[in-house]
Amino acid sequence: CDNTFLSPARQNPLKLGADIVVHSTTKYINGHSDVVGGTAIAATDSLAEELAWWANCTGITGAPADAAQTMRGLRTLFARMDTQEKNALRIADFLRSQTDVAKVYYPDCPKALAQSSGPGAMLSFELSGGLAAVRAFLAKPGLFQFAESLGGTESLICHPASMTHRAMDGEAQKQAGITDGLIRLSVGLEHSDDQISTLQDMFAQKKYGERQ
Repeated sequence: CDNTFLSPARQNPLKLGADIVVHSTTKYINGHSDVVGGTAIAATDSLAEELAWWANCTGITGAPADAAQTMRGLRTLFARMDTQEKNALRIADFLRSQTDVAKVYYPDCPKALAQSSGPGAMLSFELSGGLAAVRAFLAKPGLFQFAESLGGTESLICHPASMTHRAMDGEAQKQAGITDGLIRLSVGLEHSDDQISTLQDMFAQKKYGERQ
């Protein structure tokens, strides 16, 4: 089970029956966008021993300096997630009130929360108007940095169809639910007032772009 998005602060898959849980420690666990790494956590000693053997055999263990940076980030994981999730909840509510947004994808429903302690700080939404609308919306992203990563202190925005999932052909993207209007946000630690204000400006520039 890949638990990168919710992190150990919001979900513990081993308690839900997973045998092995993987994290990109590059993301929330480190949380400062300055480490590339990953981890695999096993439910049993025998699985852990097997994973350790493969890590040693293939030489994929992390460097000490990266481990130290990751431990530094881990110490603030819960504090960061608390603030980022609070911001994301407010942003999700704002997006749901926008007529230009066809759908918001955010796991804050009862079914999702039955297995997690919170919805986290990642969300996506469908922007009406297709690719032209997306281009106008993203023309000036303000404090939302235009990048593919996630989980850092800064807010990031990306267009999956042309960025994170660009290597997939059109049919594969369609099957995965990735449309030209899909936009992904990794919500950071900035003040939520500033985040909402930036999004309001982006919706305004989308409307302006459509009139041109």
